[in-house]
Amino acid sequence: MSPVLAGVLQLIALTAALALAYRPLGDYMAAVYSSPKHLRIEKVIYRCIGANADTQMRWPAYLRGVLAFSVVGVLFLYLLQRVQGSMPLSLGFASISPDQAFNTAASFVANTNWQSYSGEQAMGHVVQTAGLAVQNFVSAATGMAVAIALVRGFARARTGELGNFWADLVRGTVRVLVPIAVIGALVLVACGALQNFSGIHEVGQFMGGSQQTNGGAVASQEVIKELGTNGGGYFNANSAHPFENPNAFTNLFEIFLILVIPFALTRTFGKLVGNVKQGYAILATMGIIWLGFTALMMWTEFAHGGPALQAAGAAMEGKETRFGVGASSIFSVATTLTSTGAVDSFHSSFTAFGGGIQLLGMMLGEIAPGGVGSGLYGMLVMAIIAVFLAGLMVGRTPEYLGKKIGTREIKLAACYILITPTLVLGFTAASMVLPDALGSMLNTKALGAGSHGFSEVLYAFTSGANNNGSAFGGLNANTPWYNTTIGLAMLLGRFLPMVFVLALAGSLAEQKPIPETAGTLRTEKPLFAGLLVGTILIITGLTYFPALALGPLAEGLS
Repeated sequence: MSPVLAGVLQLIALTAALALAYRPLGDYMAAVYSSPKHLRIEKVIYRCIGANADTQMRWPAYLRGVLAFSVVGVLFLYLLQRVQGSMPLSLGFASISPDQAFNTAASFVANTNWQSYSGEQAMGHVVQTAGLAVQNFVSAATGMAVAIALVRGFARARTGELGNFWADLVRGTVRVLVPIAVIGALVLVACGALQNFSGIHEVGQFMGGSQQTNGGAVASQEVIKELGTNGGGYFNANSAHPFENPNAFTNLFEIFLILVIPFALTRTFGKLVGNVKQGYAILATMGIIWLGFTALMMWTEFAHGGPALQAAGAAMEGKETRFGVGASSIFSVATTLTSTGAVDSFHSSFTAFGGGIQLLGMMLGEIAPGGVGSGLYGMLVMAIIAVFLAGLMVGRTPEYLGKKIGTREIKLAACYILITPTLVLGFTAASMVLPDALGSMLNTKALGAGSHGFSEVLYAFTSGANNNGSAFGGLNANTPWYNTTIGLAMLLGRFLPMVFVLALAGSLAEQKPIPETAGTLRTEKPLFAGLLVGTILIITGLTYFPALALGPLAEGLS
């Protein structure tokens, strides 16, 4: 079987698996977030944290819950790393330095999971399981809660109430993420992934000599790392490491975990607003972009440009022979179009245009299908922009799902889409003029490493501000400048958009529904899906094209 055919068949199998899971999982999540009842374990959790889960919150109260919970998470994870050296099961590792501890705490709480360290050489078992793995669950549940709050903004009228953050957080964790993670971890263990609390061992090598390796609760962290679109690996090689991703089946299974909840949430959206066709329109938009990017990536990486690529049969540099170009391309697009950031190959070694596709996928705002929760609310904000543009073109008042899109709503949506480009381009520009920051680029002696070096820095801040977490590995990001600035980009890129999303949800929930008329734009039709795709690509292209032209495009054309 040719590598191209193998890649296409894997893509077909993945699409079929996602299609089978779409309806039952989407309906189940709709039932979870609309149920009036609390499970017994949930009631215990509410008593422990002192929350009244039956209280309805307006958007300021909901936002305070999100921010308060996240601040506590950052502080706890920071302190856990700072005292690691004196804790049991630390594997003899020292406490983490202040700037790296801040970066890591911000990263995992913001659902980014950017790692400026080698996991097997820095983090002990307690930090990995009680710190990082816990944040993999709750940061994902926080994103889902904010998305559900926005959906309620469309579904409710004249109340301004968005539900209860604590109930949404706990339900997303207990009823959705934990059950799927348990089943997924058992699958990974059965397929050879590691799951223990062993210490450091000396392991012989085939070519002579030895190396040190340690165990860990790898399978349980790996599954929620993908399922919650987190991405932080137990080992530095991430999902390219055989302890995390043993074979071709687990590789495809992990891609499925990355995509299944973000895609299924469009079904949940349709059920909660009372019109599943609206969910299908959002699903179609996400699917068109995802399949298009995957096809472009596979074409780029299978193209035989140059004797080295021809000899290998494809662009095999930086890719695992266990997976090949096809599976690596599918994984790469899935992880950069979501907020996952996990990798089963070396992104910096992709072809120049392949690296540009990865960058563009993150620059879209990671909305196709995007992160768990963040993908849905990001796409709904873009849908509001598309409706507004359509209204301008035909001279009608823009409406979406029976809600008028007025001045306040457009200002909030505009603020949402401006935050990330400001962070990405601002921090990248600052790094280009600071000698210490330039010195972190690959193969640089003085003032830069050309277009690829620029792409490394652009990729780092694009990944951080979009809460992705993957990297072009040639950049040494473990410096005070990058640890601090990328940490700030991750926090601001995560929580500032949530402010505007929840304010938008509150504004919509206060409105009286507008009856549908002959002039209402039918947002469940293919025409609207096409308009939405065009809006996303045009906004992103106009914003980032100059930076892409200096980086991957210049490298690819040179």
